[in-house]
Amino acid sequence: MEVGLRSRLVAVVGLAVVVASSLVEMAAAATPPAPSPASGAAAIAGPAVLVASLSAVAFGFLF
Repeated sequence: MEVGLRSRLVAVVGLAVVVASSLVEMAAAATPPAPSPASGAAAIAGPAVLVASLSAVAFGFLF
């Protein structure tokens, strides 16, 4: 029974990662406004934080 629950959990986490990456791609596909010269680092930090958060959640569920 525990193996079935664990495999379901892995499938749900995998599906959530696929959906999240799809949403990130759709958001990135929109034409963004031109950034100001001071905001170069903030544009990179957003997706990196999202990926790090999802990775931490997936790692927590799996291990």
